[in-house]
Amino acid sequence: MSTPINPALTRTQASPIVASKSWMQGMTFPPERPLINVSQAAPMEAPPLALRKEIARIALEDTAAHLYGPVLGLPELRAELASQWSAAYHAEIKAEEVAITSGCNEAFTATMTTIAGAGDEVILATPWYFNHKMWCDMSGVHAVPLPTGDDLLPDLETCARLITPRTRAIVLITPNNPGGVEYPAELLTKFYALAREHRIMLVLDETYRDFDSRSEVPHYLFRQPDWRDTLVHLYSFSKAFRLTGHRVGALITGTERMTEVEKYLDTVTICPNQIGQRAALWGLQNLSQWVAGERAEILARRAAMTDGFKQLKGWKLLGCGAFFAYVEHPFEMPSSELAPWLLREAGVLLLPGTAFMPANDPRGERQLRIAFANIGVPEIATLFTRLAQITP
Repeated sequence: MSTPINPALTRTQASPIVASKSWMQGMTFPPERPLINVSQAAPMEAPPLALRKEIARIALEDTAAHLYGPVLGLPELRAELASQWSAAYHAEIKAEEVAITSGCNEAFTATMTTIAGAGDEVILATPWYFNHKMWCDMSGVHAVPLPTGDDLLPDLETCARLITPRTRAIVLITPNNPGGVEYPAELLTKFYALAREHRIMLVLDETYRDFDSRSEVPHYLFRQPDWRDTLVHLYSFSKAFRLTGHRVGALITGTERMTEVEKYLDTVTICPNQIGQRAALWGLQNLSQWVAGERAEILARRAAMTDGFKQLKGWKLLGCGAFFAYVEHPFEMPSSELAPWLLREAGVLLLPGTAFMPANDPRGERQLRIAFANIGVPEIATLFTRLAQITP
């Protein structure tokens, strides 16, 4: 006898991260060829020692950290993020326009729940972030793919042609996951203008903003006089402070939408992780130099990836930045088969491009994502040695 299951969920693909872990069942990796895991874009190390000590102090001494807190987050953290983002973007962002969430994925689902419902359409640039697509599928929202060019940047005119009366939002990620590319400020301004013209929302995921290679302001959207009617900004503390297990993210939007966001958050989590929020606040106030060092290391790894692909015959580097390299492989084997084959034959775990593309887009079978943030420059050299050995 079958039990009732929401068909929208059965139609939603499983997370490729979960699927890729199943490939390793029963496998062992000898000491002379250890696993190189470049499948997931998340820090695999604990937060810095100073932050861990602060987390321990909070757990022992701060009774409020073990109780329910405000639905929209710790007021001090909301104010600190508003202040720092105002300075960084040369704009005015108020504390009441910031919500703290249980990771950036919840920031996305909270935002999108206020924007779109079953039968609506949301435009996602491809290659897309699979969790964004999964939310659309399980919510009955049609994810409309916006193909990017050879530079992995979305085209404004192509996007304009995709907008219909059912379109509710355009979702962009910069620096991009999975492509790694950094969207030019002028391009984001044009997409903002397009969204505003059609009275839809522009949802901008800046999870990896701390690892942008540019020294200038990444965009000017918060300086638009009416940005609150069009823009929602998403962020994660997981990458900057290695707080992945504490689940702390943020969104910035106008107070009218924030009222609806609060309903969602109160229903799903009641409040964000209290210890994690205090850790994020301490990080914002004390770890700017440490984060700068982390950024420098990521940029060094990015340079190593770029140099490595210059020497690797047959491979094409499509995009590289933040935590990711997105590549075109030279094998006849489709990437959905190639990825598990690379695990068996080269001890390299990565994700196929099919995880980031619509099923009917043949480019996915030619592409792979390499999340290089968790391997140092020496391991990157080892990665290219292994890829060179199996390259046709």
